[in-house]
Formats: sequence, structure tokens, C-alpha cells
Amino acid sequence: MLGFLKKKKKYGPFVYLSEPTFLYHTQTERVILEIIEEKLGSNNVLVPSKYGMRDTSDRIKEAQYFVAVAPLGKFTSLVGREVKLAQELGVEIFTLLIARKDYELVYLWVKGIPEEVEWLSPEETLEFTKTFLNSEFMDYLKKGLFFGSRKREW
Repeated sequence: MLGFLKKKKKYGPFVYLSEPTFLYHTQTERVILEIIEEKLGSNNVLVPSKYGMRDTSDRIKEAQYFVAVAPLGKFTSLVGREVKLAQELGVEIFTLLIARKDYELVYLWVKGIPEEVEWLSPEETLEFTKTFLNSEFMDYLKKGLFFGSRKREW
């Protein structure tokens, strides 16, 4: 009767998703999960946003696949640290390069780690996050709290 309350049955190999915290609980995160399901045939994904700010990197060793998300071709310091750990553990790595063109998400799915990905330091990550969030949420802060915002790109 209440089918929407049923848990979706998990299938496929265990996939560890590493994404920047600013993508937590966004429509982009939902699209990323759809891409993983399509490319790897699995919805058995550790989604870090479900764990809040807790460290889940100890679960990388259990994963068959590791998917690192690189918005605008950049690994944040957290994602970079987890990628290095996955490399050390010998987990098969895929990189998902994502960007927005108008209101459409464009992505490139790559096996391994492309050379052109920029690895950010913690300081560079902070600046990147500020720039990223400012462009995304200024519209929401100005009018979204009361009237709703239509400019939710990510």
C-alpha cells in the first residue's frame, strides 16, 4: 500500500563514491548515482552524504569500484586523499568529470585518473568551494528563502 516507503533493493558490486561535500544532497548527486547505476550496473553505492561529515574512508577497502567526482576537472583535497587511498588498496578507480552547461549536467566517465585533473590543496579547496557556493547560492539567499529560487544549477 505504501510502496514509496519500501527500501529499494540493492544490487550489483559495492561502489564507493567520493564527492565534494558541496554536492551533498543536490540534484547533481542524484544524477551521479544514476550515472553509476548505468555505467557499473550497481545501485549498491556508499553515498557519503548519508553519513554527514563522518569519515567513511575505512570502507574503501571493501569496494570493488571507486568513483571519484571532479567538478570542473578538480579533485578537492578530501576526494584526492580518498583517491590516493583507493590506489594504495588496489581498488579499480573511475573518474566522473562533471560541469554544467546552462541547466544541463555534462559529464565524462573515465576509467582511471585523467592526467588533466587538478589536485587541490586544502587551501585551494576552500577557495574553490567558496567560489562554487557563492555562485550557486547567492540567488537562493537573496530571494529563495521567501519566494523560492529557480537558479539551482547544481
